[in-house]
Amino acid sequence: MAFWNRKKKTRSISIPIALGDVETVGYTRLSDNPDVLIAVDKIADLVSNMTIHLMENTADGDRRLTNELSRKIDIEPHANMTRKGWIYKIVSDLLLHGDGNSVVHIGVDPVTTLINDLTPLQMQAVGYEDTQDGYLINYNGLTYTPDEVVHFVINPNPNFPYKGRGYRVALCEIVKNLTQATKTKNNFMSGKYMPSLIISVDAMTEELSNKEGRDSIMEKYFDETEGGKPWIIPADLIKVEQVKPLSLKDIAINEGVEIDKKTVAGLMGVPAFFLGVGSFNKEEYNNFINTRIFSIGQIISQTLTRDLIYSPNWFFRLNPRSLYSYDLTEMVTAGSQLVDRNAMRRNELRNWIGLDPDSEMNELIVLENYIPASSIGQQNKLKGGDE
Repeated sequence: MAFWNRKKKTRSISIPIALGDVETVGYTRLSDNPDVLIAVDKIADLVSNMTIHLMENTADGDRRLTNELSRKIDIEPHANMTRKGWIYKIVSDLLLHGDGNSVVHIGVDPVTTLINDLTPLQMQAVGYEDTQDGYLINYNGLTYTPDEVVHFVINPNPNFPYKGRGYRVALCEIVKNLTQATKTKNNFMSGKYMPSLIISVDAMTEELSNKEGRDSIMEKYFDETEGGKPWIIPADLIKVEQVKPLSLKDIAINEGVEIDKKTVAGLMGVPAFFLGVGSFNKEEYNNFINTRIFSIGQIISQTLTRDLIYSPNWFFRLNPRSLYSYDLTEMVTAGSQLVDRNAMRRNELRNWIGLDPDSEMNELIVLENYIPASSIGQQNKLKGGDE
């Protein structure tokens, strides 16, 4: 994959615009719906929090590498972006703006032939062109081959597996329902349909036939009464009582909104409590990290490995450990058990809980007397004694 030999091709192309960005009457873009934005933001934020490790397969297991390539991807993938912002852009494209796709152009330094900037493209201007042996990517009048870009894909299209499929079609009707529910709720909350007091007047009264007559009744019997004083009204003409108008619960707005929010959460793969349905559940959150977040992390790491690495023993891996919902007691308990079994240094445990390293805690210790591993054979009980 000689991605550093990219040649510009001037080809007359048409650039499609994503339907989600078209302004039409009565149309709400997915990017304007709060529930979709919350779900996308939560996933993109968590995935972008994971560090990207460059790993090597060895006879003793996978080993983390630190070199210029690992720094480039994890620290400065683009001159004007951090790794978090770079990954956030990729994930939000996959889930929202790119309709299941995110394309990153591979920039190469012409002098060193090393990777320069990995630039995410604006997905609204990206088009795909099928060829006999693959496909081409059209962008702003230029045509790129798959070797010249990193193409991330989620939910592969069954007819064109190199392209992904987003959630725009599936979410269209649900977003429409949520938008209408919001408008209905705003009308109710405006107070127009929720008067604080309803006054019942004899239906035969002529004053009720027009607005001026109704205003005259209010002015005659109620407006002239000073605050705090009782009203004096005709017993047979007017009856004042408390009448409760319809509420959002009465017209089942809340139940319908809750069902739609759960559907959005299910489609996007986030726990429903992120969208305000139910309360936080630690096990559900950790399962979300193990499934949805880990899955998108796998897509990103495997795509980076395929498009950027030549060595068959190297690969990228996104580390999700810091994303789990731990409390301090759980971390100390788990770390202590690893220390007891000679599988972790105490300084590593201190790093887990945010403490500075201590030079005296670099040695491995083991039970039962917590002595250095190098001194195990010097225990008196192993030397024997006089018979």
